[in-house]
Amino acid sequence: MALKPQHIQPVIMSAIMAFIMTAVITFINLGLPHNFLALWARAFVIAWPLAALAAFIAIPIAQRLTQRILAALAR
Repeated sequence: MALKPQHIQPVIMSAIMAFIMTAVITFINLGLPHNFLALWARAFVIAWPLAALAAFIAIPIAQRLTQRILAALAR
């Protein structure tokens, strides 16, 4: 099976989002302790696969909702 954009995009998007969100939330919850990078990395490793799964589920739903909203606005 050849990889297509719809296979790669959710993985990249979820990595970026998990990277930012886990860093911000870890900082908000803990500040900057001496082991911040280890704590953040642990959160990221857990969050990224979950975010990727959520992206694969959410992207088609978001695309359909976007089309419906734009069609309703065009009327």
